[in-house]
Amino acid sequence: MEKENVTLLTEFILTGLTYQLEWQIPLFLLFLVIYLITIMGNLGLIVLIWNDPHLHIPMYLFLGNMAFVDAWVASTVTPKMLVNFFAKSKMISFTECKIQFFSLAICVTIECFLLATMAYDRYVAICKPLLYSVIMTNRLCIWLLVLSFLGGLFHAIIHDAFLFRLTFCNSIIVHHFYCDIMPLFKISCTDPSINILMLFIFAGSIQVLTISIVLVSYTLVLFTILKKKSVQGIRKAFSTCGAHLLSVSLYYGPLLFMYVRPRSAQGDDEDMMDSLFYTVIIPLLNPIIYSLRNKKVIDSLAKMLKRNA
Repeated sequence: MEKENVTLLTEFILTGLTYQLEWQIPLFLLFLVIYLITIMGNLGLIVLIWNDPHLHIPMYLFLGNMAFVDAWVASTVTPKMLVNFFAKSKMISFTECKIQFFSLAICVTIECFLLATMAYDRYVAICKPLLYSVIMTNRLCIWLLVLSFLGGLFHAIIHDAFLFRLTFCNSIIVHHFYCDIMPLFKISCTDPSINILMLFIFAGSIQVLTISIVLVSYTLVLFTILKKKSVQGIRKAFSTCGAHLLSVSLYYGPLLFMYVRPRSAQGDDEDMMDSLFYTVIIPLLNPIIYSLRNKKVIDSLAKMLKRNA
């Protein structure tokens, strides 16, 4: 009978962002505007890359896929958060919970691999410019993208599968604005130590691997840049890599704090702020960062606007 009672709790209440009642409408409008700009910015970048033959090169192929993933992340989290601002019932079923986390886990993992792939692309372009077209072939680019998406899928399946071993019998309150696994671990009646270990091993390994690729690639790029005697060449190289380095530094910080640090390091509110950053803010900033610091994208946008004027 105790076993049956343990399995009865299959719905949860998302508390959402902690805020005063008078902040309800301003926050709803703020996140609605952020979401609309995020979707328009990322989908606009994809359309721009698709329509301009000059941007049909590996760097922009990866950038277009990153824009797609950013739009996917925002659409996984933000709509549910917006609905919950005014919903009388903030209930979410365990099945919906797993689907939302599964979708987010795929996106976050793919973006880690894409950031590493883009760093490698910049390394080849700057350190081996004469061999760039030989190394970064269409075949290699497609394989890197396929492996990134498969890696994201595999990683999400592992953690989603381990959620099935958890049971919930005491609390249905999830202190978060979406279904993340860390808040679920806190209210689980089953010891989540195995889940946490698997998360640390797989998420930690992916982050260490991709960060290492980024650091090694850009260390080699930096040495190559400093050897250049042309001031114009140095500026061009820094401009090309600057946007990517900014995106990398903004993205990995919250992820490391969320999934690799010790669990006692932060409270629920701090966890939500970290999550808010990489699920809402980063998808908004990425198309802006890459567009404003990329002359080819700006020129392509200007040409498209002129044609449609």
